[in-house]
Amino acid sequence: MPGWFEQWRTRHQHPVSFVLHMIGIPIAVAALVVAVVQLWQGRWDLWWRPAALLVGGYVLQWIGHRIEGNDVGEIILVKKLLGRPYVAVSPRYARADLGTEPARAEPDRGDTPRL
Repeated sequence: MPGWFEQWRTRHQHPVSFVLHMIGIPIAVAALVVAVVQLWQGRWDLWWRPAALLVGGYVLQWIGHRIEGNDVGEIILVKKLLGRPYVAVSPRYARADLGTEPARAEPDRGDTPRL
């Protein structure tokens, strides 16, 4: 398996996040295809269709990252460029063999809600 895919899978371990990405990524790619076809046909009046597909695809992926507990890839890039801290791999999935510190579980005192 290519290294970039293994890294991508490390960042998308939660099953719901993975499914949302498997739906959202093709929708976002379809937005580009629809935009090119519409521009080729001179259909500027239908600009909202690729825009809606792009936003919808990214919203699904964003929801996946909220569930996962890490930052979206494009946000990581911007944070890196600005020298800001970012979360590439959710602490709940971090492992020492991947170059990240393992998540430390806090003792359950019974006063924190479980998700």
